[in-house]
Amino acid sequence: MKAVLFTFGIMLVLNVAQAAGDPAVGEKKSKPCASCHGPEGRSMAPNFPTLAGQYEDYIVQALQDYRSGARENPIMQGMAAPLSEQDMEDLAAYYSQQKGLVTPALE
Repeated sequence: MKAVLFTFGIMLVLNVAQAAGDPAVGEKKSKPCASCHGPEGRSMAPNFPTLAGQYEDYIVQALQDYRSGARENPIMQGMAAPLSEQDMEDLAAYYSQQKGLVTPALE
C-alpha cells in the first residue's frame, strides 16, 4: 500500500511540475494581450484590467472561465478560445512576475 501511495505521490508531483508555466514563453505569447492590457500587463485604460502582479492561479482560472463561457465577455472569450492549458500557464507565469499594482503596507 505504501508503494502505491508513494508512486501516486511522485506522479502527482511530476504532473504539477510539468504543468508549470514558463514566463519567457509567456512573454512571447503576450503580444496580442498588450493592445488592451498594456505593455507588460499594466493597463492604461480603466476598462481593461491590469494583469501584471496578479496571482498565477487567478489568471489561469479567468482564462479557463472565458474559454468555457463561465465568464462572459465576447472579446476575452474570443481571445481565450484558441489557448491551450500550457498557453494559459505560460501567460500566467509571465504576468504574475511583472510589477503590478502595489498595496500599501499597514502602519
